[in-house]
Amino acid sequence: MPQPPRVLSTQHPDNATVPFFAEGDVIEGEDEIQEAYYAYSHLGADEQMWDFEGKEGDEYAVKKLLSRFDQYFLDSKLGEDVRLTVRGPNPDVEEAEAKILLEILESIPRSYDAAELFYDEHDERVAPPIFEVIIPMVTDADQLNAVHDYYEQFVVGKGEEYLLDDRTVSEWVGEFRPNSINVIPLIEEREQMLAADEIIRGYVEGRDIDSQRVFLARSDPALNYGSLSADLINKVTMQRLYDMAEEEEIDIYPMLGAGSAPFRGNLSPTTVEETLEAWPEVETFTVQSAFKYDYPIETVQGAIETLRSAPESRHDERIDEQRALEVVDAVENVYAEQVEQVAPLVNRIAEYTPKRRARKLHVGLFGYSREVGETQLPRAITYTAALYSIGFPPTLMGLAGLSEADVAFVEEAFPQFFETLEDAAQYYNPRSQLVLPLDEDRATAGLDLVDVDFDSRHRSATDDVIDALKREDGDAVRAGVVRAAQVRQFLG
Repeated sequence: MPQPPRVLSTQHPDNATVPFFAEGDVIEGEDEIQEAYYAYSHLGADEQMWDFEGKEGDEYAVKKLLSRFDQYFLDSKLGEDVRLTVRGPNPDVEEAEAKILLEILESIPRSYDAAELFYDEHDERVAPPIFEVIIPMVTDADQLNAVHDYYEQFVVGKGEEYLLDDRTVSEWVGEFRPNSINVIPLIEEREQMLAADEIIRGYVEGRDIDSQRVFLARSDPALNYGSLSADLINKVTMQRLYDMAEEEEIDIYPMLGAGSAPFRGNLSPTTVEETLEAWPEVETFTVQSAFKYDYPIETVQGAIETLRSAPESRHDERIDEQRALEVVDAVENVYAEQVEQVAPLVNRIAEYTPKRRARKLHVGLFGYSREVGETQLPRAITYTAALYSIGFPPTLMGLAGLSEADVAFVEEAFPQFFETLEDAAQYYNPRSQLVLPLDEDRATAGLDLVDVDFDSRHRSATDDVIDALKREDGDAVRAGVVRAAQVRQFLG
């Protein structure tokens, strides 16, 4: 496999500002075709995620891109210079959407045919325009093997089946290419992330694979276990992946799904240098909608160029895994208590949070322990937006569980967390305690760990939200949520 892209443009709806090419407040349909071209040609991203997980996706994206932006894709070959990588549902988790994955896999050869026709017409060599599929919520290697084997056996393999007139299917409709695909696991839960090395080992075993991309979530672990916990879980996971790769003699290419909000990863156009320093292990970084649309285009272009020109991923320093997971436990225990308390308020504010992309209804389940039970929450972006909208950055949650020794460990093992905490804390509003059902001392313990200047514009906007909530003025809540998001330069 050639060297993977460094910058993956995604369709995560975390933007406060609607991009110029959108027909309305919600990005959907043909907007996303324009978006992919814009991400490649104007922003400099070298990969676009084409998402079918939780939303409608266009199976004719390749044909539309090549026909509408022909000169660009002659200069920058799709599948080689720039990539289009599909994310589909995981049939083992999303049963109602399971067959959508089969439709996606069936569309890959059709996309190849469209690309072949386009490049043949211009006397250019074709490259497979889609040859990787991201599978979310992966829990074991069998899920990856099933996707890989289905494609080879039932998509490509049916080409050798005979019709009643003694022709093969391939003789009838043409060859099915590419002959094989790469499957990229997106791993989101603590237990599975920490076992990612064994999941990958179970996938590459017996296959002619010399490298593997692994997509590690940053938002959902934060939603489930707290922001600091998400960072430390990812650090331990990547260390284990690199150790496994050395044993198996393959190259491993971690992908980090970080958003602009500090709670969701703190990767914005203004923090790229800090992110690169924090995550030298990462090969591919996601640039989500807030990164792309909530900053001046020149700033975005420069930031993406910085990411693309950074040194290749490496793993030079080791983290004490046992100690890191002890800190995770300490944060997670307090975070679980606090999230149960804030859930009703979060769900109330979520009703007034704007939708920036057409997505299917999806309610996440947060399970903090079998002993406590389960609490329903919105997706991570909306959850983050809800708490920020009252001036309570969720990065603060769980930090009351840290001991002095824990803080000292984090300062040594992952000092960049305190930069993230400082970025988050500037948006704290003391009046949030008027509506927030948390013990104030425990809720704000993290503020004592950093020096911070509070943002007065954000405080004003969140004051309006708090007051509107108290008088049950939905329109005013909605307006305040948007204004606060524009100040922060991210929705959630």
